[in-house]
Amino acid sequence: MQIKRNGSQPSIQGPAEWFTGAVRIDPLFTAPAPGRTACASVTFEPGARTAWHSHPLGQILVVTAGCGWTQCEDGPVEEIRAGDVIFCPPGHRHWHGATPTTSMTHIAIQEALDGKLVDWMEHVSDAQYLAGPAKVGKS
Repeated sequence: MQIKRNGSQPSIQGPAEWFTGAVRIDPLFTAPAPGRTACASVTFEPGARTAWHSHPLGQILVVTAGCGWTQCEDGPVEEIRAGDVIFCPPGHRHWHGATPTTSMTHIAIQEALDGKLVDWMEHVSDAQYLAGPAKVGKS
């Protein structure tokens, strides 16, 4: 058995190549071989978001605090809140982050395929991001 103590791994700033805005990544674990799962807690300050990306074996997000947005390619922007669980299928292009006015924290869980966890792509444009979720009952 291995125990990773809270605070035993340093937080890192989300790299500008992969994120827009202020993002803090707190590594939780990377499973030792033969396991291939990695997990981190990611906090997005208001307006912060990932770039478009995909995961070779999919990704699970568990929103633990705040309110955010996520979008799969060719789909609507969806609001996500604490307690929501999101599954993004393997190879599916998507992004996620905070809303313009609220922060959001999620736990991100993904598996590596041949050592690769994620394929990063271009940044989400301000226009794409600010389109926001569709309003139900909007006239």
